Amino acid sequence: MGTYADMGERASADAGPVDAAGRAGRRVAVSPRPLMAAGALLGLAAAVESVLRNAGTDAVGPFVLLVSLVGLATTLPVALRPTAAAVAVTVAAVGSLAVFQALTGAGAAAQLVAAYRLGRGGWPPLAAPLGVPYVLVLAFGPAAGTGVRVLATVLACLVPVAATIGTARRTRREDAESRAAHRAIAGTLLEHTARGERARIARELHDVVAHHISMISVQAENARLTTPGLPASGAARLSAIGDTARAALTEMRRLLGVLREDAQADAARRQPQPGLRELTELLDQARDTSGAGTRLILRGAPRALDPGVELAVYRIVQEALTNSRRHAPGAAVDVELHYTDAALRLLIRDNGPGPAASGRPAGHGLLGMRERAAAVGGRLRAGAGAGGGFLVESTLPTRAGEDARRHPAPAAGTPSGTDVP
Repeated sequence: MGTYADMGERASADAGPVDAAGRAGRRVAVSPRPLMAAGALLGLAAAVESVLRNAGTDAVGPFVLLVSLVGLATTLPVALRPTAAAVAVTVAAVGSLAVFQALTGAGAAAQLVAAYRLGRGGWPPLAAPLGVPYVLVLAFGPAAGTGVRVLATVLACLVPVAATIGTARRTRREDAESRAAHRAIAGTLLEHTARGERARIARELHDVVAHHISMISVQAENARLTTPGLPASGAARLSAIGDTARAALTEMRRLLGVLREDAQADAARRQPQPGLRELTELLDQARDTSGAGTRLILRGAPRALDPGVELAVYRIVQEALTNSRRHAPGAAVDVELHYTDAALRLLIRDNGPGPAASGRPAGHGLLGMRERAAAVGGRLRAGAGAGGGFLVESTLPTRAGEDARRHPAPAAGTPSGTDVP
């Protein structure tokens, strides 16, 4: 025999991404055990009430047994599925009133419960006319006492009310499930839109920027191989230009492969983001490219840092070295890493002419460095060094975001120090 729990489980399975607490509450509400227990208790109460009603009369045993069975018929079906329970209980209750001119209190309670469950999860068209049989009993039934007529009148009024309350609860539940499903669909559409936009940006960057970087590499190689009488130093610099362009192209393609989630790139070619271990190689490349002295100075006991912090350090040093080659060619650069208990202090200084006194706002390079420092909860200052030259100084937490509350970083775009034009 099926129960309301079967339908409740199917409804929960089809409802989509609904709140977990709501699903748990509905599972408890439609569990078969409470319904079976309620039906058993109502049946016991109906049987006891039937026996007590006929105890002081001349009714014989078979009649008392028959009335008790009718009382059970008006209560036990409450554990069936909502529609079947409503029909069975209503037929038994109306029959009890029409034939025996009596209905137990447990039977009346079972009728209200069955009406509510019909509105909550049964066949909706049956909910409204569920009280009509009691009106027919009042209009066409045999003459009965005042108590029976009052009970029939009460049920004719309350049964539709109980069914309406159940219908309202079901409408509210379905509306909540519909809103949750719409939110899930909207989130999925937004995610797909974002993926498409990222893929479009990645394609444009690949088509435009990668093409120009490739041309730089090709032209530098052609110039090195086809220029007659090219000095060895010139050939080395053209080779370095080609190598730098190819390295930039490889890194850009790796980043674009991460950006394009729909790209079927070979995962083996995707290398991890650079960190402190790659600083030595970065400084060697800068030294070979510029021909100037570049040193790495370590203070304190080195320790493992958060990958986000290591990436920020690498990018800040990379941008600082690029600025130094651009605005102070030939200047020596010192990169100092000072490890403390709670933070890493990064200093990048050169012995060039220092910042120009033009008063122009910070450029994109320094703004990008500040944003990288702020992203991991650190701070960055750039400007003239105490002994001349240009200084980039940053304090970064050992864990990303660790000091964001204690040391809020300036907003992106806020000048801090002086940028080299």
